[in-house]
Amino acid sequence: MGETRFLMCAPSHYDVDYVINPWMAGNVHRSAKAVAAAQWQQLQGVLAGHARVEQLQPQPGLPDLVFTANAGVVVDDRVVLARFFHPERQGEEPWFQQWFESQGYRVTLLPADLPFEGAGDALLDRSGGWLWAGHGFRSELAAHPLLAEALAVEVLSLRLMDKRFYHLDTCFCPLSDGTLLYYPPAFDFDANRLIETRVPAAKRLVVEEADALAFACNAVNVGRSVILNQASAGLRHQLERRGYDVLETPLSEFLKAGGAAKCLTLRLDEPCPA
Repeated sequence: MGETRFLMCAPSHYDVDYVINPWMAGNVHRSAKAVAAAQWQQLQGVLAGHARVEQLQPQPGLPDLVFTANAGVVVDDRVVLARFFHPERQGEEPWFQQWFESQGYRVTLLPADLPFEGAGDALLDRSGGWLWAGHGFRSELAAHPLLAEALAVEVLSLRLMDKRFYHLDTCFCPLSDGTLLYYPPAFDFDANRLIETRVPAAKRLVVEEADALAFACNAVNVGRSVILNQASAGLRHQLERRGYDVLETPLSEFLKAGGAAKCLTLRLDEPCPA
């Protein structure tokens, strides 16, 4: 496999302009733009030490374009693009489509009325070779068979139950060696049973609520490095015991919109499962 690549979008037009998740409530127009820009630059710098960072041009009127994880889900040279649930984000779709087409990806468009929010709700298990897909708030279960067909991958559906964790990547992070970092109360009973069936107990790393609320699961994993907003001493210790290097980079301004490290990045080189 070649060089690891990520897509990011500078926060030139980022702010909390509306409320479409619980994190945004009370934070409208309360983002400190200079701090957000500095935090984004720091994240980009940390990530650039582990991968190549591509950039999408920011666009006025699209404050959440910065959250590139939601652009689509990539496997090999194929991408299934997002269909945003909220009208506030639907204007992002043509910009993401234009970028992927310009880069030569094989692009799949879902029906316009079928919500699916990209790698925010679809995470490849690189160890097991399947795609975990969330539904319940932003993505519809009906999208999952279409993902399986377009990406030629097994899709495992997980229902989200806690509005604070409205995307799968806010509470669930498969790591490179098959370890799963996740917050079980964010899921319904059947989803937790499926997780426990597929991931051995020794590989399940359950985070406490305080770490979940600090978006510790919204992490970027490259090799043995885990890049995240913040981790408690206990969580850091557990990850380090498993051989991971934990890199904290503060992203408090983006938590005001309900996002952190993973939300701000989209991995572009996900391998096609064997």
